[in-house]
Amino acid sequence: MKPQGSGHPPRSSDLRLRPDMIRTRDFDEAHDLISSVYVPHELKSRDGQPLDFKFHFLQSHQLTIGHLNYGADAELLVPGMQRHYHLNLTLHGATMVTQEGHRATTAALRRGVVFRPFEDFTVRWSPDALQYAVLIPRVAIESHLGGLLNHPIEGPIDFDLSFDLTTGDGQGLLTAISFLRSELARAGGLAHSPLARGQLESFAMTQLLLAVPHGYSDELRAPTKPANRNRIKSVIDLIDSQPESDLSIGRLTEVAGVSARALQVGFRQTVGLTPMAYVRKVRLDRVRDELIVLAGQRSITDVAVQWGFVHLGRFSAYYKQQFGETPSETVRDALRNS
Repeated sequence: MKPQGSGHPPRSSDLRLRPDMIRTRDFDEAHDLISSVYVPHELKSRDGQPLDFKFHFLQSHQLTIGHLNYGADAELLVPGMQRHYHLNLTLHGATMVTQEGHRATTAALRRGVVFRPFEDFTVRWSPDALQYAVLIPRVAIESHLGGLLNHPIEGPIDFDLSFDLTTGDGQGLLTAISFLRSELARAGGLAHSPLARGQLESFAMTQLLLAVPHGYSDELRAPTKPANRNRIKSVIDLIDSQPESDLSIGRLTEVAGVSARALQVGFRQTVGLTPMAYVRKVRLDRVRDELIVLAGQRSITDVAVQWGFVHLGRFSAYYKQQFGETPSETVRDALRNS
């Protein structure tokens, strides 16, 4: 599809290295920017007024998170993305959307939408509309759901088009996307820690699956029989032997051969912690070992981030709770005894 007017799209490789704010009043440039990051589409001006387009985007390993507004009454006609779901979380203003005959309106911090992969959709923006626009690969979210339920997912997930952002799960989704975005933008943050990045991507996808109704929602929330001790032991052995590896809830359920709910309940009954709390405990042990052995050779921040702790305030609180002292006290004592 072509926009009104003509232009030369920027190279995708150039765009993906630009975490700065992109701003333009040029219609074709705005179209080409969004086409390069998301999908080629048709962009229309509904009132003939010039744009005041602002766009900032970041990418994690799995997700693309855009933060944008058009500053005009603009309408996008978008073909089915095929390999991706598209999530819009409206932060200010409103949009009107349609997909496969269904219509919905989003509102600031109250309603969001998810577009399924195989149907065209339209989005009409109010001039003041500001949104997170999140691109999620099918393989990522469908594999994640399959891990949570412990069985393969047949075909695309039939998400409802519109959903409530004021519920606890809706607020959790907003928080997850916002935190992931802020960590990707922070110098020396999440982008340098594959362990933490994977955890936050998993958290965001889980919150999406909880916040937006879909065909597997009842199964996802249903009571379940806890995993037995042998299955719990296989997960504990993995965590203890490979704490530096991918220990997302999806991988742990795959190892245990049970659903995420069964693993959570069984872990609490057997260990007294959730699986991810146990992962955190073991990784904190490794942090402490490194702080003692490498006292003064590496910063506390570097060691913490290496082991997946990107929120340093929470890291310090967890560390003191587990060891009865702060990380800096551990380093000081290690230097004194060396």
